[in-house]
Amino acid sequence: GTQQQQAMDTKLSKVIQLTGFSDPVYAEAYLNVNQYDILLDVLIVNQTGDTLQGLNMELATLGDLKLVEKPVPCTLGPHDFINIKASIKVSSTENGIIFGNIVYDIVGSTSDRNCVILNNIHVDIMDYMQPARCTDAEFRKMWAEFEWENKITVNTNITDLNGYLDNIMKVTNMTCLTPAEALTGECGFLAANLYAKSVFGEDALANVSIERVVSGEGEGYAGASGEGGGCQPVQGHVRIRAKTQGMALSLGDKINLSQKKSSA
Repeated sequence: GTQQQQAMDTKLSKVIQLTGFSDPVYAEAYLNVNQYDILLDVLIVNQTGDTLQGLNMELATLGDLKLVEKPVPCTLGPHDFINIKASIKVSSTENGIIFGNIVYDIVGSTSDRNCVILNNIHVDIMDYMQPARCTDAEFRKMWAEFEWENKITVNTNITDLNGYLDNIMKVTNMTCLTPAEALTGECGFLAANLYAKSVFGEDALANVSIERVVSGEGEGYAGASGEGGGCQPVQGHVRIRAKTQGMALSLGDKINLSQKKSSA
């Protein structure tokens, strides 16, 4: 049914092509993200008529990622394939990169060891962010304490204030702490506090402060619901605060990327 199709689509979206179809060795990886680790299931195909020996997938990481289970070297016959697994431990919430290459020798050849460079695998911070709630007092206390702030200037063609807020909540997995009653009605500006918590217990705060100006005769403010003609895109900024620089920057990147998509 539809649910099975959606599950399959979600699974396929986690498959990453690591080499080109014309490379002597083709590789693609399925990224299985668990709470504290990532399991890489890599399909490697020998596209040549030679036997490849000492074939090894060498991986390295950037960010708070650590390779805990290295792949074991193997031998691959002509046009044969193999599945290789690698385990990576995740210790904090920030975007990470897994990169590396596949090295091998050709049986019967005196040439140097061959190397195929893999495409980078980007680990998405959103796999570790969960919507959460806290009191106003707790929010203010954390806002004052947290060292890292990332201020993002709004750059979008969304003309609806609540629409822009919904988009931010969707891409960051954050909960809006500001009551719904305070966000309704006709008003040319909107301010809201957002909160999320990572699976590692790290807090992320955001303050959205946006406005929308009506263009044309007698410039003035338009309603939050986007009613009224000649509306300009939403303007303003989003401030993110977190204990770590990595989380503040990663969430900022996520918002900037979504803004570009929304304005495309």
